Amino acid sequence: MASLKKFLLAQGFSVLKLERTQTDHFTVLAVLNGIEGRFIIDTGASNTCVGLDRLAHFEMVSQVSEVKAAGAGSAELETAVSDDNHLLVGTWEQRGLQVVLIDLSHVNQALVAHQADPVDGILGADVLRLGRAVIDYRKNRLFLK
Repeated sequence: MASLKKFLLAQGFSVLKLERTQTDHFTVLAVLNGIEGRFIIDTGASNTCVGLDRLAHFEMVSQVSEVKAAGAGSAELETAVSDDNHLLVGTWEQRGLQVVLIDLSHVNQALVAHQADPVDGILGADVLRLGRAVIDYRKNRLFLK
C-alpha cells in the first residue's frame, strides 16, 4: 500500500511540515499579503483570523464587523474584517481571502506561558476547506490542493 504522502502528492496536493508547539498545537509559517507570519492550524475555527495588533504588519485594510467572535476560554470578542487578502501556505495560495481580525492576546498569553512562540493568526476551516486539507497527525504534515 502506498504511503499517504505518495498518494496525495500523486493527486496534486502540496505538503508542508507542521511544527508542534509545547501546547500541542500545530503551527505553520504562511505568507499573508507578502509578509511571513506564524499561524495555528485550527480545524474548529470557522474563519481564518489575524490578531488586531497585526493589522498594519500584514498591510491589511479592515472594516468594523457587527459579528462577535467566541472561542475556547473567551467571551464575545469584537471583530473587524479585511477583504481581498493573498495567502500563501507553502506552494498553495488563495487570493481574495476574507480574514477576520480579533484580539488574540489571550491565545498568545497562553502560548507564552507554556514556553511556545506567539502566533500572528489562526488558519481556520475556511482555508482548510478551500485547500481540501488533509492533516497527517502522525507525521506532522499538512496537505493542501
